[in-house]
Amino acid sequence: MAMEHPADQAQQKLDSGEVDAAIRIAEGAAQSGDAEALALLGSWRLIGYPVPRDLALARSLLAQAAEARHGWAALALIALTANGSGAPSDWQAALTLLRKTAQWDAEAKEHMRLLHAMNIDADGYPTHPVKAETLSETPSAQCFPAFLTPDECAHIARAGQDLLEPSMIVDPRSGKFLPHPIRTSAGATLGPTRESLPIQAIQRRIAAATHIPVAQGESFSLLHYAPGQQYRLHVDALPEPCNQRVATCILYLNEGYAGGETYLEENATRFKGRIGDALFFLNVDAAGRPDAKSRHAGLPVAQGTKWIATRWLRAAPFDPWGVGDSTGTRR
Repeated sequence: MAMEHPADQAQQKLDSGEVDAAIRIAEGAAQSGDAEALALLGSWRLIGYPVPRDLALARSLLAQAAEARHGWAALALIALTANGSGAPSDWQAALTLLRKTAQWDAEAKEHMRLLHAMNIDADGYPTHPVKAETLSETPSAQCFPAFLTPDECAHIARAGQDLLEPSMIVDPRSGKFLPHPIRTSAGATLGPTRESLPIQAIQRRIAAATHIPVAQGESFSLLHYAPGQQYRLHVDALPEPCNQRVATCILYLNEGYAGGETYLEENATRFKGRIGDALFFLNVDAAGRPDAKSRHAGLPVAQGTKWIATRWLRAAPFDPWGVGDSTGTRR
């Protein structure tokens, strides 16, 4: 019978509450150059459990695992290098790592194929202007037709498909998770390790189209709607004084479903995005205050399934590492 891998042993110890034993096993295997153990320790350093979060150390561990041709570690390192987690953002260094990884990893090779099809500059920004169509004056809303290619849409959906979970909220009295009263879809956050270079190029495309710097965007929120599911009327602006969500960009990743339009309540506009379309609208008024006129809904899907990705854009740079475990890691 084959012996269990040290990384699996370490994770099992952790799952059973034997934290010290888990760390000891993982660190011992990592010291001998074991790629799985190095990747596991790297993911723990990103998550911040069972060891403190240390993004720079996480990148060092992932780099060692990548050198040993660990696919997840290599792709995570590439994403972190480009989005500036643990060190300043360096698109060219990330691209060099991707080219190297693509020589032996099929997923990295696919990422290269997607990048080659994009019209982007040396920093991943689009070289051609994006066409905008005014959809509404109040609230201010624009459509960007064919903003993504079908291949890019599929890439975003695949990036978070394994993370999808029913939308939930925490009951403030009991602390228990309850079904979300407004959003009945399944969702996932594509945290920093899930931000492949094609995804980050798309985020830069959004920045160029909306004139809101890429550093002010949250991670993509991937949503999947089955028949009957919806997102009831709501505003995306946050109620408390904070780094406000000043705007929303919705990417429509598929078509062929019935219902599911995005509904702008103020002027009863119904937008049915085609595959690759993007919808952009403001959530605040001229003074930067939450604007009730931005209330909108994702109407119920009648037939088929609907896939979208939302990027909320903030008033100032946004740190995805400052809001709990936002890594999107799942090894």
